[in-house]
Amino acid sequence: MKGRGEGGAPATEVSAAAAAAAAAAAAIVPDREVSAPTGDRYDVIVIGGGPAGLSAGLNLVRARRRVLILDSNRPRHSATLVSHGFLTRDGVSPLELRALGREEFAAYPTAEFHQGLVESLEPAPAVSGFVVNARGVRGSADRVVTAPVVVLANGLTETLPALPSMRAYYGTSLHSCIECDLFEKSGAPLALIGTTSDLAERALLVSQVTDDLIVFTHGSEAVTPAEEAALAARGIAVERRPIADLVGDRSGLTGVALEDGAVVARTGGFVRPLWSVPLGYASGLHLEVDTDGYVVVDDRGATSVPGVFAAGDITPPGPQQLVVAAGAGARVAAAVTRHLLGPL
Repeated sequence: MKGRGEGGAPATEVSAAAAAAAAAAAAIVPDREVSAPTGDRYDVIVIGGGPAGLSAGLNLVRARRRVLILDSNRPRHSATLVSHGFLTRDGVSPLELRALGREEFAAYPTAEFHQGLVESLEPAPAVSGFVVNARGVRGSADRVVTAPVVVLANGLTETLPALPSMRAYYGTSLHSCIECDLFEKSGAPLALIGTTSDLAERALLVSQVTDDLIVFTHGSEAVTPAEEAALAARGIAVERRPIADLVGDRSGLTGVALEDGAVVARTGGFVRPLWSVPLGYASGLHLEVDTDGYVVVDDRGATSVPGVFAAGDITPPGPQQLVVAAGAGARVAAAVTRHLLGPL
């Protein structure tokens, strides 16, 4: 889950359009022959057990659909201790939020949650749908499963700036989600570290809570001269020298060490990772993606491949708050429910 994501015919489409979509699905030809598997059959397979996938799964089992959620147990924000902005769960640990979601999902008789890393998702005309191969993790068994509908909700991978001590402060002193963690940084001397072209815009957001913000471009040209001048007019400094490392003590971050030996005092801030959409397992579907690699979906979460939906950070515009991802999952579940009923 900008968006980030991965169709079926919406409820408002006429039956002729639905029939056309069904014909298109039947016409999908995999890159290699896929024989009918012997594994379990579900109504829906959800790939990813974060807020988007769990929300989709919960709403689908409440529609009495047999649903399997496959999750690799590799949450992107595993280093984050506290999440914010999720109504009734403000301040909860992201890992606790996932555990609560799994518990609620698993309480339904048609729900199944399995820890597995999906290695392939391919069209399987022989079984009127898709076949998913997953390698078991944390002692779970390997699985070969099929379903007429698949929901992609596996989230993003992120690459942080290659600083030796970055992991020591990420999730505590430094964060990537401005909307999630900005309030707690109010009034502090903050750093914003990144090398991407949206850095100036992100600086503007961070400046809402502090009068002492420095943007570190780490030797890159991420901030243009015009943007630097505009930021300076707002009291925001730009530091272009390369960063050597982050420094701190038991209290947390205390400064940003530059390659020339200078140390700029800072007590916290934000980092802009590089995000990528891990879709190698679905390469045989030839899903439409945008210029940033996010899965293109319509307003109901349907992808360019009939029967495949997507929700959460893998759809445009990319990384979002947990509550936004959960909402996207619920919306996609409604679309999938209608899709499974077929045309009138």
